Amino acid sequence: MVMPERLELDIQIDDVDDGLMRQAQARLDQLTKPLGSLGRLEVVAKQIVGMTRTLRPRLADKVIITMAADHGVVAEGVSAYPQAVTEQMVYNFLRGGAGINVLARHVGARVVVIDMGVAADLAPHPHLVQRKIRRGTANMATGPAMTHEDARAAMRAGMELVGREIDRGADIIGTGDMGIGNTTASSAIAAVLTASPVSRVTGRGTGIDDTTYAKKVAVIQRALDVNRPDPADPLDVVAKIGGFEIAGLVGVMVGGAQAHRPVVIDGFISGAAALVAVALQPQVRAYLIAAHRSQEPGHRVTLDFLKLQPLLDLDLRLGEGTGAALAMSIIDAACKILTEMATFEEAGVARQVG
Repeated sequence: MVMPERLELDIQIDDVDDGLMRQAQARLDQLTKPLGSLGRLEVVAKQIVGMTRTLRPRLADKVIITMAADHGVVAEGVSAYPQAVTEQMVYNFLRGGAGINVLARHVGARVVVIDMGVAADLAPHPHLVQRKIRRGTANMATGPAMTHEDARAAMRAGMELVGREIDRGADIIGTGDMGIGNTTASSAIAAVLTASPVSRVTGRGTGIDDTTYAKKVAVIQRALDVNRPDPADPLDVVAKIGGFEIAGLVGVMVGGAQAHRPVVIDGFISGAAALVAVALQPQVRAYLIAAHRSQEPGHRVTLDFLKLQPLLDLDLRLGEGTGAALAMSIIDAACKILTEMATFEEAGVARQVG
């Protein structure tokens, strides 16, 4: 697929196909079950038909794009883990030993690991994709996290990467992240784009104590006061208080929607990226499926704002794309209900009387 050279606000994203969704509903109503008895599985199946524009969707090639980057704001002491963990976890992904690797294998998904801005020079690896914008963002508590051009570059990289995976056959895209300090950036984005108090959208991330939590809230508020991100300009928001992996995931969502692919968003960091993507292109929302509701309070606020109902609520807070992987199994099951289950006529089963 050909992707635009520049990420602009006027990128064309088609509406989902309502006509095909009605046809999907008609078939669902004819299947050997009481009307609506498979609940949200039926809703999801119909959504996938509308997104993919096929009455027989087959999600054979599942891909989770996990983007890694560091955040300068960790210098403020907002995380329970040192910044070096980002680099170490990328190597863990590449060795196949992380939570996302286990769950992706479980559902038959490929994991694509992207260095969007890790604050280290990672050793070359056949399964590592290098798109480093810079070695981590600047400290958003003292000034902008990145330039507008860096934010655009990260978004363009996300669009390019999802386009490449779609060219390779990807039927469904999951989003994942790794980056110490990224819940701080995500809380800042959520506060601005949902017009919420910082304390309402800030959680404990990697498991910080009360003192560090209070510091985290204060640091986010300082970042907002120093940078004054414009909620009417999502590019300004992600540039001033975001992260390279967050901006990259914005591009993944926009590119996936443009190519009529369902995009399964993971937890809070993916949710923050979704806020930016939908602010840039409102039609992106119709192609997003919320995998789960994480423990982060800002994630609940984000999903409510986007009017996305999560498929799972398992108290997850790992990120990496783990929730997206689990949700893909449910989405695949929904499609198989539509395509493999017999109708009353096909099965020779009597319909409901009356």
